[in-house]
Amino acid sequence: MTYQPPVREHAFILRDVLNIDQHGNLPGFADAPFETVEQILEAAAQFTGEVLAPLNHVGDKQGCVWNSDFTVKTPDGFKEAYKQLCEGGWTGLGSDPTYGGQGLPHVVNLAFSEMSSSANMAFSMYPGLAHGAYSAIHTGGTDAQKETYLPKMISGEWTGTMNLTEPHCGTDLGLLRTKAVPQGDGSYKITGQKIWISAGEHDMSDNIVHLVLARIEGAPAGVKGISLFIVPKFFPKEDGSVGARNEGVKCVGLEEKMGIHGNATCVMQYDDAVGYLIGEENSGLKLMFVMMNEARLGVGLQGIAQAEAAYQAAAAFAKDRLQGRSLTGPKNPDGPADPILVHPDVRRMLLQSKALIEGGRAFLFWTALHGDLAHSHPDEAVRTKAEDYMGLMTPVLKGYLTDKGFQVCSDAMQVHGGSGFTEHFPASQYLRDVRIALIYEGTNGVQALDLVGRKLASKGGRGVMTFFQEIDQFIGENDGDAELKPFIDALAGVKAQLQDGTMWLMQNGLQNPDNAGAASTDYMHLFGLTGLAYMWALMVKAANAKIAAGSTDPFFTTKIVTAKFFIERILPDAGAHLAKLKTGSATLMALPAEAF
Repeated sequence: MTYQPPVREHAFILRDVLNIDQHGNLPGFADAPFETVEQILEAAAQFTGEVLAPLNHVGDKQGCVWNSDFTVKTPDGFKEAYKQLCEGGWTGLGSDPTYGGQGLPHVVNLAFSEMSSSANMAFSMYPGLAHGAYSAIHTGGTDAQKETYLPKMISGEWTGTMNLTEPHCGTDLGLLRTKAVPQGDGSYKITGQKIWISAGEHDMSDNIVHLVLARIEGAPAGVKGISLFIVPKFFPKEDGSVGARNEGVKCVGLEEKMGIHGNATCVMQYDDAVGYLIGEENSGLKLMFVMMNEARLGVGLQGIAQAEAAYQAAAAFAKDRLQGRSLTGPKNPDGPADPILVHPDVRRMLLQSKALIEGGRAFLFWTALHGDLAHSHPDEAVRTKAEDYMGLMTPVLKGYLTDKGFQVCSDAMQVHGGSGFTEHFPASQYLRDVRIALIYEGTNGVQALDLVGRKLASKGGRGVMTFFQEIDQFIGENDGDAELKPFIDALAGVKAQLQDGTMWLMQNGLQNPDNAGAASTDYMHLFGLTGLAYMWALMVKAANAKIAAGSTDPFFTTKIVTAKFFIERILPDAGAHLAKLKTGSATLMALPAEAF
């Protein structure tokens, strides 16, 4: 069975849950009434389902090939598919119209990104990284840099990368050694090696714009002395075409990886490569975080996207595979056995997957909408709240949704049984591909630390307090709704647990930072469960409204049953996370190193 883009699910969230038409007076939204968005979703489904999905297996089996002339060949069909991506205008969907983008809301672009990533995660990383590089130049570049690079990156003619990691330093960028030497003409010579650079070299675009973190000679030690540079593969000409090769930048090898074989993961060597400073000296990390925060939301999305594709394959297999008989008597009496979908434990895995995917998707779209409001809303209070939410929710979405995405892909393999462990079925690829999402753009342990160490305390805890107030307000407004009551009660319960965990961290994390570290992952999962409980309450409210208006569409009753499963069978995990986080760090830190 091939991946079917979930257009109906996206439409339900955008129209019925988030009601994006209410923002029709804002920039971007004015050009995207829901009728237009629906057409975009249908076209996105056609492109991703018919062009990208068939190449997913091809990319996995062929991988990328490094050549001795430092070039990289992508899998068969990728180059042609990338051309179609650009011709369809998909690379500029959410980009600035000043430079040729379509300026649509990020939340609409997110729907396309999910379909693209589900259909072919390795392929979708090429334009995904380019959009991150576009964002950093758009935020920090000079007018001349923007005019030179952005139109070409929006059209997809040029792609981009982010170069952070070095052989001796990943998360701890203060150890960075790549150096930049000023040349007196405004350029710098960049020297160093970067590893694990996604899309660092390939044959699909005319140019690759590398964004490279480096330390200018004499800069302060640690993260305070890091600057960001544009290092193009080819120098741009005045007329926008590509000129001479930047001889100092080369891909000197590819990583052999567990998954995402269709994406070129490069070792990049910089030997006196010519680069140009973006923004101020020694403020590169701030600009790189523009890319990284966008990438972290994108990685959370990858968790949901791979989970969706794996779930679809598992559900189709469970309906088709005949094995054993139902515990309550044959359901397929004319056949030799019943489909495995009759077995409660198979249904447990599938319903758990469905509840996590649909709740997680809503949480992502809800957060992305706040990102749009942060950029374009005229009310400063709305913008402030939206910015607080973007900071607070990003580590939760990245960490929680990729953990759960991996769980869903693992359960999808389990549903397939022995077939899933073979390469004749797609379950193996989904599991291998999604695994990186728990690691890159900051491991999930780092996301949890970022949440409890930085984001919770930011601006005196304003973000999390606002979130609690919003949930309280929703509960208050809907408390008299009998149909919604079980979901309101469940939300109130988990919100109280998250508040309890937050207070524990505030009291115990400061006196001993190891307490915060020890509690961080359980706290992140507790936060994720609270976010999903809120989303499920919003979705049930929207579904109930449709039913009350006379709809007999089973889509809405299915939503309500899935929500019940979430509050009965998934949400109780919150209590375990709270109990674990409150045990502190004493036992965790007690053993000497030699005991491990």
